[in-house]
Amino acid sequence: MYRSEQLLFSNGKPVRIIIRNYETKDFDQLIEIQSECFPPPFPSELWWNKEQLTNHVSLFPQGTLCIEIDGKIVSSLTGLCVDFDPEHPNHSWAEATDNGYIKNHDPNGNTLYIVDISVRPSYRSLGLGKIMMQSMYQIVIELGLDRLLGGGRMPGYQRVASEMTAKEYVDAILAGKIHDPVISFLLRAGRMPIAVVEDYLDDEESLNYGVLMEWKNPFK
Repeated sequence: MYRSEQLLFSNGKPVRIIIRNYETKDFDQLIEIQSECFPPPFPSELWWNKEQLTNHVSLFPQGTLCIEIDGKIVSSLTGLCVDFDPEHPNHSWAEATDNGYIKNHDPNGNTLYIVDISVRPSYRSLGLGKIMMQSMYQIVIELGLDRLLGGGRMPGYQRVASEMTAKEYVDAILAGKIHDPVISFLLRAGRMPIAVVEDYLDDEESLNYGVLMEWKNPFK
């Protein structure tokens, strides 16, 4: 099981954080985080439910990470293992994650697939998402997997869709011409885009596109 402690600095003051696997006792806080990250009009039935979270901690506990500050869970990241073929990248989030229930977790898979990453809005200035992602890279190495993979939303695309294709939008981000709150974050966290996928997620801002982004195990 994973546990690490770090000191961050907010306005010059040290903040002690604990990165660890989340457990059953954390479920209420994890659902609360989802409610803060995805407020109405986002449908509350799409937040984590306790059946999904129970599957996470029982089927693949190594893929459950959270960050705790002063006893409060402030962020979470969830993954599962899948067998991914880079030659056939197209899929939806629902297919890859079993709609978040991860009953399709493959202990013999070659890829750690990110199901969700959430950070309470009031804590986003601390860079917790990047810290959790780097912690998950360590798990990829420990398990001897080929890569970490996940689909990134591209919420800025809706504003410019009349001017460029989804691929051109991603190319513009890579060229530094456009900033996207999700894709740019994933790039800063070490992920690289490998494919733009249609109908990845029901997401109006992204026009249902997703960008598959990977981090390759440097020891493979």
